[in-house]
Amino acid sequence: MKRARGPALRRRPPARAAALLVALTCLAACAARNPRPHAPDLSKIQTIVVIYAENRSFDNLYGLFPGANGIDAALADPQRYLQRDLDGSIMPTLPPVWLPSSDAAAAPIADPAFPTDLPNRPFRIDGDGINRGLDVPTRDLVHRFYQNREQIDGGRNDKFAALSDAGGLAMGYYDGSKLPMWTIAEEYTLADNFFMGAFGGSFPNHFWLVCACTPEFSSAPADLRIALDADGHLPRKTSSPASARSGPVQLKDGAVTADGYVVNTLQPPFQPSGIAPAAGGDLAYADPDAAGILPPQHAMTIGDELTRKGVDWAWYADAWAAASADGRRDPALPRTVIYARGNGAPNFQAHHMPFNYFARFDPRAGADERAAHLKDGDDFLKDLARGTLPPVSFFKPQGTLNEHPGYTEVLSGDTHVAQLVAMLQRSPQWPNMLIVVTYDENGGFWDHVPPPAGDAWGPGTRVPAIVVSPFARRGFVDHTRYDTTSILELITERFQLERLPGLHRDVGDLINALTL
Repeated sequence: MKRARGPALRRRPPARAAALLVALTCLAACAARNPRPHAPDLSKIQTIVVIYAENRSFDNLYGLFPGANGIDAALADPQRYLQRDLDGSIMPTLPPVWLPSSDAAAAPIADPAFPTDLPNRPFRIDGDGINRGLDVPTRDLVHRFYQNREQIDGGRNDKFAALSDAGGLAMGYYDGSKLPMWTIAEEYTLADNFFMGAFGGSFPNHFWLVCACTPEFSSAPADLRIALDADGHLPRKTSSPASARSGPVQLKDGAVTADGYVVNTLQPPFQPSGIAPAAGGDLAYADPDAAGILPPQHAMTIGDELTRKGVDWAWYADAWAAASADGRRDPALPRTVIYARGNGAPNFQAHHMPFNYFARFDPRAGADERAAHLKDGDDFLKDLARGTLPPVSFFKPQGTLNEHPGYTEVLSGDTHVAQLVAMLQRSPQWPNMLIVVTYDENGGFWDHVPPPAGDAWGPGTRVPAIVVSPFARRGFVDHTRYDTTSILELITERFQLERLPGLHRDVGDLINALTL
């Protein structure tokens, strides 16, 4: 039985809440009428490994996958892909792909690598006369909470180009058949109806992976708060253009909702953090007086529930050890690992480490828990080789290998993940292993499938998910509706855990991808 969500559901507008209640009631009744033909033997799964890559929509990488609901399905109906301008009119062409700029007052400049009159439809980044391959980085695209929600536009998905600071790039996709993970998806199960857990960026979606919750900051200062307009949208600045084809829309944004929920990136209170220690302070902590820091969180996580049940688990991250040392440097010294680019730096992304926001892993009071569960990528390789990965293992690639637009490209990260999968398949734990490879969020890229109704936080745009296991269906495209919380559903069912309060959505638990 699904438990109702508390604050998020109560904050939903009344009509939407009523509609959701009716839908959930119907779905529950339908589930009761159509039980599974047999109870799957989840005890066969001894090791669950979750690999969490970055910022790609399903259509962006797997839109050409045979048998999947992809680009061909979108192109069959113009209403599935035509983009609308800020005034709601259909654009005659896509906006130019804008070059990034740190000066909002400067005139926008179109990227000469892309035509300025791209047709109003999805286009091949690695084709269509552009020919920027999977090994070539693109600029980053805005991927924030309210922008993503408005881009989805009630399921019409027709405001991606208008609300993107990258203009027409939001409509770009690749022929992903050249990717190593595409080949693995062909052999095992590709889920083509899997959605990111929350609207927006990496920060909230990492929380939804580990706690099915949105972090809270009830005492956030006014300058971090978001004030929406009467339509529930971010208000435009007076300097914002009337048409997205004239330049990127300029919005008044923030990190914290009016009622104290954090929907855009703030930094961890513990090192490694994007905020250095205070001068003369404890080097294990971010400067507590600095702006942009999130206070320690206290919500229950999947780690808490596993620990309570006596089930071992770990969050492994590439460059965690190096970033931890880098974070504890004297604040007067430059950082060379955390958000550092070039010169071989791993570009460690501190806001991709959700457990590092929770009081349970305080570097002093929670030192034992921290050492037991927050580990380096090298530890993952050692445990893998020894066959001692814990029953639940999360793996986070470093910035240079996570596929995030703006600071890396797709191919190197996809190759990294495929190599990890190959090593896992050679592990002594493989006969009883299940691997889920997915993406935290869409990175601002368009996808044509409307997200299902959920709650105030999501789900957001569709992302790829691949299930690899001796128990996975072979050569299968799974159309079951999933989102990020489906991973928590599976872990909860496998280990008979107490349900996290946020697990109230009616989504699959990945069992349909298996032959148990």
